[in-house]
Amino acid sequence: MEFADKLLQFKNKRTELLSILKGVYKDLNIRYPFTDKGISIEDICPFTVFGSFNKGITNENRIAIARELSTKFGVQTPVPTEFDGIPVLNNMKAWFFAYKAQRDPNDIPNLWEIFESGIQYAGQQSDDLKNKFIDCYDKVRRQRGVKWNLTMGLYWIRPFNYINLDERNRSYLLQNRSLYSDDITKITKLKSLPDASDYLQLVNYFKNTFQKDYLPHQSFPELSFAAWKESSSKGTGGEKRGEEDSSSSADIVNKKEKRYWIYSPGHGSSKWEEFYSHGIMGLGRDEMGELTQYSTKKEMKTKMKELYGQEFTYMNAAHATWQFANELLPGDTIYAKKGKSRIIGRGIVESEYIYDSTRDEYKHIHKVNWTDAGEWEHPGDAVTKALTDITPYTEYVQKLENLFIDEDDDEIEQLEVDYDSYLEEDFLKEVFLDKSNYDSLVNLLKKKKNVILQGAPGVGKTFAAKRLAYSILGEKDKSRVMMVQFHQSYSYEDFIMGYRPTDDEFELSEGPFYEFCKEAEKDIDRDYFFIIDEINRGNLSKIFGELMMLVEKDKRGQKLRLLYANELFSVPKNVHILGMVNTADRSLAMIDYALRRRFAFYKLEPAFDSDGFQEILSQANNPKFDVLIEQVKSLNNFIRQDESLGSGFQIGHSYFCTDEEVTNEWLSSVIEYELVPLLDEYWFDEPSKVEQWASRLRGALND
Repeated sequence: MEFADKLLQFKNKRTELLSILKGVYKDLNIRYPFTDKGISIEDICPFTVFGSFNKGITNENRIAIARELSTKFGVQTPVPTEFDGIPVLNNMKAWFFAYKAQRDPNDIPNLWEIFESGIQYAGQQSDDLKNKFIDCYDKVRRQRGVKWNLTMGLYWIRPFNYINLDERNRSYLLQNRSLYSDDITKITKLKSLPDASDYLQLVNYFKNTFQKDYLPHQSFPELSFAAWKESSSKGTGGEKRGEEDSSSSADIVNKKEKRYWIYSPGHGSSKWEEFYSHGIMGLGRDEMGELTQYSTKKEMKTKMKELYGQEFTYMNAAHATWQFANELLPGDTIYAKKGKSRIIGRGIVESEYIYDSTRDEYKHIHKVNWTDAGEWEHPGDAVTKALTDITPYTEYVQKLENLFIDEDDDEIEQLEVDYDSYLEEDFLKEVFLDKSNYDSLVNLLKKKKNVILQGAPGVGKTFAAKRLAYSILGEKDKSRVMMVQFHQSYSYEDFIMGYRPTDDEFELSEGPFYEFCKEAEKDIDRDYFFIIDEINRGNLSKIFGELMMLVEKDKRGQKLRLLYANELFSVPKNVHILGMVNTADRSLAMIDYALRRRFAFYKLEPAFDSDGFQEILSQANNPKFDVLIEQVKSLNNFIRQDESLGSGFQIGHSYFCTDEEVTNEWLSSVIEYELVPLLDEYWFDEPSKVEQWASRLRGALND
């Protein structure tokens, strides 16, 4: 609050304010973030200044920036050392205004007005100040770059007077129906930023509610902290501790993952004007009634045959209808098409499936914020289905996105996502590594930037790599973790950039590492992790090309001209590379020496004696499981001493990590279909050893 008061003094001294900001970042040796096309901006709003230390950067940097600014402004109140419950901005959208080419000249002055008005009205609840606040708020909420972040900003400057409505708080309020939800939704559905009158009504409702002793919070800070605490304590799931993550069903959708869809708004796009004007998207087949009554696609197909005739399979129709009702979710991007050759709009889904019985037709709807309308040429021919999930086709999605990005346009606004928390203690529960080894591995990765995890089959290299990244990020943010797998045919063109054939020509296409580095470069204050499975299966000199030098820690940020583009490219300092090597794969060449010296190597061992695996044995409560593991440990000891093999060929623990019940049948299946074939490969010219150990493993289940 004191910082806000001091900052208000710069309302008419913004050139001086920007000079102070530059000095702060220079003194701290932190990249100055307030640039437009590489040139320092000429104006700034007060909320964006607050956002400089209230966004997704390390606590150390948040404290350092806040402390330096407080010193410059003469703030006497100590800088906070913890930020639990304080709303933070998305790093990609940390400004409250657009770039100069896209904003109105009054946008930044308007933000200073609501900033001042918010402080004044919090101090004195007069009608005049209330009317001024309403006028300023409603003016600003229509500006580009302003959405829910306006409520975050008001909370920052007067946290006991204004409610923060970021995604975390909205979710918390709507989930706690017994406490608040029903009353809140009478004021606002919280589907879009409320206008000033509704916002103030919501504020007053909570201030009155806080007076009730039986409720769990008595202030906005307590409410925000409770929402943060609930979000942070969400479970991390019971994924298998193996080489890969597993999913329970193909029909289960990860609701955190943003998806992209191409969609036809009615037959021949006949409903486009109506859908666009009403902010919805609709699907026909009204005769089927509310779609949530069908529990499977098969039920939908059966109903379609009953309604529309038995002569068709309705496979595509049922699939699209099922996806519309169950898989299309808020935050997803929709591209509206007309025929096969035209795109006529783009939008962001704002609601789950709704059955609107009051409509004459197209009663199955979602609310949509249609961000763009017009006509654009579709790249190639579009699919003919009413609704198609195109998320897996990343190049196609990028081509569609590019249709809506002007040369001078800033990035399309992305939905704020709260990812599940994932901390060191979560890693230690899931990955069988003790704290000392975990700390060593984290320090090694931070120091070297590039680390290769090597180990025998089944020690959980891929599983550990992903969770190592998440534990450093502090959350399961999949947008900052990418994984690829190398193979003998993988090339520079696949990895960095190269020409690929299209319908009638060759087109320069960017590879995953190039795109990942570009994304990380825009978000330099946060860590990014690029994971390469089977890194030694590829021709590394050929794949990395001129980037061989740029991945070195002390070469990060230096630029080299790319082979296929007249562009100077660098690997950002915040990109960490994790490679995996299977030490038992004898068919592979050694890792290129030039790349070897740029990586640190960390060996993962079988962890049958670890506390985590012992817990698995205890929970399984199967004596034969215990006997089998003792035999596997003896087998590993034999393998280590075998001159033709060695420790790199041991059997890893993940063969025995499962979410299923550990029955004798399951153990037998692991022996017959996973372990014995592996031993056949190890001792292909010594069948007596295979038979000896196969008998011992089988015998563990017969004792």
